[in-house]
Amino acid sequence: MCGIAALFGKNYNSDQLSFHIQNMLNAIHHRGPDDEGHVIFPENSLPPIIKGGNDTPSETFKVKLNYCPSSSNRSPKNLQSSAAIGHRRLSIIDLTANGHQPLCSRDGRYWITYNGEIYNYIELRCQLQKLGVTFHSETDTEVVLNAFIHWGVDCLNHFNGMFSLVIFDIKTNKIFAARDRFGIKPLYYTHLPDSTTAFASEIKQFTVLPQWKAHLNHQRAYDYLNWSMTDHTEETLFSNVFHIPGGYYVFQELKEICNGQIYPKQWYSLSLENPKKINFADACEEFKGLFFDSIKLRLRADVNVGSCLSGGLDSSTIVCTINQILNSSNSTELQKTFSACSQHKMFDERPFIDEVINKYPLDPYYVYPEWSQLIKHLQELTWQQDEPFGSSSVFAQWSIFKLVKEQNVKVMLDGQGADEMLAGYHSYFGYHFLDLFKTMRWGKLVNEMKQVKHHHGLPSFSILMNRLLPDIVKQPLIKALHKPHASPSWLNYQKLKVDQIFPIQANIPKSVASFGKQQILHSNLPMLLRYEDRNSMHHSVEARTPFLDYRLVEFCLNLEGGHKLDGYWTKKILRESMKNILPSKIRLRTDKMAFITPEEHWLKKEHIKARDLIKEAIDISDQTLSPEILNVFDGIISKKIPFSYLPWRVICFGQWIKAHKVNI
Repeated sequence: MCGIAALFGKNYNSDQLSFHIQNMLNAIHHRGPDDEGHVIFPENSLPPIIKGGNDTPSETFKVKLNYCPSSSNRSPKNLQSSAAIGHRRLSIIDLTANGHQPLCSRDGRYWITYNGEIYNYIELRCQLQKLGVTFHSETDTEVVLNAFIHWGVDCLNHFNGMFSLVIFDIKTNKIFAARDRFGIKPLYYTHLPDSTTAFASEIKQFTVLPQWKAHLNHQRAYDYLNWSMTDHTEETLFSNVFHIPGGYYVFQELKEICNGQIYPKQWYSLSLENPKKINFADACEEFKGLFFDSIKLRLRADVNVGSCLSGGLDSSTIVCTINQILNSSNSTELQKTFSACSQHKMFDERPFIDEVINKYPLDPYYVYPEWSQLIKHLQELTWQQDEPFGSSSVFAQWSIFKLVKEQNVKVMLDGQGADEMLAGYHSYFGYHFLDLFKTMRWGKLVNEMKQVKHHHGLPSFSILMNRLLPDIVKQPLIKALHKPHASPSWLNYQKLKVDQIFPIQANIPKSVASFGKQQILHSNLPMLLRYEDRNSMHHSVEARTPFLDYRLVEFCLNLEGGHKLDGYWTKKILRESMKNILPSKIRLRTDKMAFITPEEHWLKKEHIKARDLIKEAIDISDQTLSPEILNVFDGIISKKIPFSYLPWRVICFGQWIKAHKVNI
């Protein structure tokens, strides 16, 4: 797990490029404190200039490999150059200097800077060795590069993992950049006025480039403030900053890239065209086999591996499965678990966490996030996240990874993706009811609506009507209930010129499966993955997500809805598959706390400070936010308006503008 940077531009000399890309790497020291390096590619077929940095270990300069820098070599000055790639390393696999990046092929033609983990790299390495490939290192990076050399773009279909990468072919002057199937690892790009295109792991790396300025993307700001959505398009909240979507790649000429002519192409499509016909018992066995294999692959590391443990189904399943795997291998190692708890019992899952702790031999650690800590770290947090975030739960996750770093654990397994692919959110019930309605299973529909209302307290009839009624009918009702609607009065539309529509209105799902696909690719999961990437990497920790093994995602999404939702049960297949592994109290939980902080309690207790932060946001947003937002906040505090995360989004938006000096 690492951080990458790349610059492709005209009218540079080697010293200028070296200076700029080193600054980009310095901005993400946290992503790779173990090693660093960059390579400049002069024009006219001159040899690459290979450089280390302050964090390059001394042993790296002594290794006689064609991609490692040498302290005895002095690079020539001011050579005309148009390409540079750089890397920050967090050493996870092969901790030796042989894992230094950027790394090149034996003949020096192909150079790679790569961030991520290919979990099946051992198997791919064996395949490539049978093709005659020899390796210098034990890294997955070298496997990735040789896979590209032998299979071209199709190498991506061989990878099971998370990754973003840039490969430069110095013979053809072509650039290959790609991102994993679900966008677990980030890859941003921007084009500057001086005909330079920059690629980076984090947006903050662009802030060190002399011609880059932070300008607000008004439409994406509207999506965030009103609909609580980010990361759902190729655009970001920064104008002229884009990300290559998950499952896409770029393979183009250097000249095109320098001119900002970037055309991402899709290499992976999450298909729902072949629903899986399988009985429930067999589905449970297949799910369990896929999940155990996913965990085994994600335990591959040359450093300590720990687990997040919230007390919910997903993280508990991971922790308990790891324990089964360790037991089967006769390991005496105690698994370290990390949990965020609360002093407020309503928001505290410690009793469920203790169920797991009491069942298995574990080494648990706990953190108790508080409002005062959140305010203390708010500027740091908004800077680190690059874009605003939807609730203070991000701080709870940030606090966990801070504790992880303090305990010298470098890899963590976490449960992102399970809710989206296993219908874990209550919002899935509406699509389940719609499925039953459209297939005229009236008796089952009525029975399940009653169960959902009784066990979850959800208004089942309203949920079904929300799926059946057209938007033109729903919007006035939603507005009357003080819920997010297309034209809130607290936004100044003279300042914020936007299309007042729901962000992903063109792709309204019609079933449990299509809603899951939307959640994974376009709405919920991309946000959660960004939060986790920035929170973990800020503390130099690699976060792995076993539920997002693509084999498992494809299997679960294509199951019939009844294997996931049945009666009032969510995640039915997960519960049944883990029958003898999970503690019963967790396996049979019907409540869902998600990953939360006592935000409502915090805002109401600290409403004076919160109101001041909202006032600051109004001022700093150049009146994009109307003072009407204060009336909304006061209504929430007085309980005249139902609680929502809107006040937090406004506070975070203001802090983000301030942290990044965003021009409105």
